[in-house]
Amino acid sequence: MKLLVVGAGEMGRWVADTVDAAVAFTDADADVAADAAAAREARRVPTTTDEFFEVVCLAVPMSAVEEAVDQYAPLATEAIFDVSGVMADPIDAMEVHASDLERASFHPLFAPPRVPGNVAVVTGEDGPHLQQVREAMTDAGNTVFETTPEEHDSAMETVQAGAHTAVLAYALAADSVREEFATPVSERLEAVATTVTEGDPAVYAEIQSTFDGAESVADAARTIAEADDTQFAELYNEAKDALSVDGRERHE
Repeated sequence: MKLLVVGAGEMGRWVADTVDAAVAFTDADADVAADAAAAREARRVPTTTDEFFEVVCLAVPMSAVEEAVDQYAPLATEAIFDVSGVMADPIDAMEVHASDLERASFHPLFAPPRVPGNVAVVTGEDGPHLQQVREAMTDAGNTVFETTPEEHDSAMETVQAGAHTAVLAYALAADSVREEFATPVSERLEAVATTVTEGDPAVYAEIQSTFDGAESVADAARTIAEADDTQFAELYNEAKDALSVDGRERHE
């Protein structure tokens, strides 16, 4: 398989390392593409390349994925997919600009340093090349599961935008205390906050600007802060129900 990876950051490099293919990288920063290629048996091509590839992977920021589909779909002869992290927009763009190709949107739900993990996928048009990509991800230990653009993008409001808001708010609000005062809950929150803040702030900013969810967490925090004892107990039990299987079903 001849594969063009557009975007030579962490996620583009993960795709190159996971899929068995002859890889070429391109990136708005030529040095980044050259570095990614040099570390692998790969090569760098300019962003203006007119070379054709069997498969094109778009590992670009969410805000750039629609434009990238438009620009690079003509270079794909068999398949195109993205790993941008949003699904409705790229799937719609592929329908317009790559209707004759195998096409899909994958979202690895992890940072590459923490592989393997879950990978969501929306398949617009399946075929042997995308099946090879999916099998490579599975063979690398990942769990690849099908979803819809609507289900995925709605879920990201909770598991990304909302979760990141809650974790970063704790980190910003927490005072420095002696280690001996740590509780099992505070230790876990601090560990999660450390994990979140190890990433690229620009990536997290894109998530917050793309998906709703932050305001819901802020509203819930204000409600808890203003609750009296009776109201707090009700909120506590509501949260407990929401975390149970039956509670999740009732809240859907």
